[in-house]
Amino acid sequence: MNTPDAEQTPAERPALRALLAYARPHRGVLALVLLLTLLGSAAGLAQPLVVQDVLVDLAVGDGLTDEILLLTALFLLSVGLTWGQAWLSERTAERVVLQVRKGLIARLIRLRTAELDRVEPGSLTTRVTSDSTLVQHAATGGLIQLVDGSIHLIATIVLMGVVSLPLLGITAAVLVVVGIALGVVMPRIRTLTTRAQESVGEIGAALDRALGAARTVKANGGEATETARAGAAAEKAYRAGLTGARYQALIAVLAGLVVQASFLAVIGLGGVLAATGTLDLAALVAFLLYLFNLGGPIVSLVGGFNSLQQGLGALTRIEELNRMSVEDDVDPVDDVDGVDTTGAAAAPVAPTVTVDGASFAYPGRAPALDGVEFTAPAGRITALVGSSGSGKTTLFSLIQRFYDTDGGRILLDGTDIRALSRADLRRRIAYVEQDSPMLAGTLRENLLYSAPNATEEEVSEVLHRTLLTDFVAGLPDGLDTEIGARGLALSGGERQRLAIARALLRRPTVLLLDEVTAHLDGRSERALRATVERAARECTVLLIAHRLSTVTSADHLVLLDRGRVLDQGTHRDLLDRSEFYREMAGGQLVAATA
Repeated sequence: MNTPDAEQTPAERPALRALLAYARPHRGVLALVLLLTLLGSAAGLAQPLVVQDVLVDLAVGDGLTDEILLLTALFLLSVGLTWGQAWLSERTAERVVLQVRKGLIARLIRLRTAELDRVEPGSLTTRVTSDSTLVQHAATGGLIQLVDGSIHLIATIVLMGVVSLPLLGITAAVLVVVGIALGVVMPRIRTLTTRAQESVGEIGAALDRALGAARTVKANGGEATETARAGAAAEKAYRAGLTGARYQALIAVLAGLVVQASFLAVIGLGGVLAATGTLDLAALVAFLLYLFNLGGPIVSLVGGFNSLQQGLGALTRIEELNRMSVEDDVDPVDDVDGVDTTGAAAAPVAPTVTVDGASFAYPGRAPALDGVEFTAPAGRITALVGSSGSGKTTLFSLIQRFYDTDGGRILLDGTDIRALSRADLRRRIAYVEQDSPMLAGTLRENLLYSAPNATEEEVSEVLHRTLLTDFVAGLPDGLDTEIGARGLALSGGERQRLAIARALLRRPTVLLLDEVTAHLDGRSERALRATVERAARECTVLLIAHRLSTVTSADHLVLLDRGRVLDQGTHRDLLDRSEFYREMAGGQLVAATA
């Protein structure tokens, strides 16, 4: 035998539990909101009975003062209770959405790199924005509407039975017919909501793609292509929303049909009963008032079910994000006195970096690294050289634990980096990417991003070492100049020098440089090379090099090809014994040795 719970799909149960979990911290306020709602409903339910007494008193000629005062009091009480529950409900809804969004934001920023590689950022951000809004309404208003609508409907039906059982019977027949129709339509809302939200996520992904590479799009005349791509996603969202709108309209018609069909049936039967003397006119009027009042709980129930289905649809997408793996060890750990101790175990001197048989493959692809072994001496410059796709950048990702090795180990002074928290490991390492991306904000904010406590003297020194002093001095607001989204207001060379300055300012024990001279002129390259050589006195430097001038200044070279180490040694060693290295150096060799 199937139970209702057994009929639920595995995806439905977690979504419903998650919805209740979001509402649980606010259960006290929600209980108060429900109480105010029920009291307001009770005040409304009492009014038809008072109206019935008014009609009876009018028939016999009694005074109406008490009834009028009571009706006025009930009306004012109903208004006051409605305002109170509406305010508390909306305030709680805002608190729920804040709770949901803060949790999702914290999780999004800590997602593992592998998760970020496979999901479009635009699709993720819509779960924080539009999806969370649907959860907001479902976790507060939706649940309240369901409970209040159910109790209000039951109470109305009971009072209608007290007034006239025959009229209640015909009304119930109409309710059953319309209820069956609603039962068929309502479950479709959740599926349609999920589909519509996924379409909205596709719009965000398409816009993120276009705006994230705006200059590439413009330079290649891709505006029409990207407009069509985002427009297609918008059309898909439109179609999904339009289908949902049809069902919403059908639900509205069915909800209104309950009152209208019941009214016609009650008027017909009630007229017959009144004509035969079986039902007095006052009772018929009171029943009709209850019938009109019946629309309220029905609308509440339909709205609650609708909100719940939309919320569960959105929660399905949110729970997908919550199931993605995160880096749970990237935040500083405070000791019992509230003092940050994350860096307490950091090596005081430059460590030896040992890559011991490291292997790694991206999902669905051939191995990027296959048993790589080498040692980067402490306080020296080690250059990784090789053709594109040989695994150099992947090695940098593994050293920082953006990914973990599939096999083998990476050691800092003999300690497996997996024994360190990511917060501790990354505190020791500074990484300068080839494209040197910046964050929207000022130069100062970017420079101090990983060293917020640096002094003005330290900032001045690092600007001097990276040839940024004159550049900063020439800006109208100096270090407080805004650099625009992704730092695109800066040239490639300026971004690279700023990235190097940011890395040096945090005083790392390991410095990773990914072809940092790619966008520099000859003078700047020579100055930065001297800066790197000076940094190597204080930390271990690993750099990815494509320029021979960078390679010749390294203390140790590791030659990679297709994820394996072909050879290693000094520049002269590799020239003497590696034909592959000589071919790779090509025409630069004569100029460099000259």
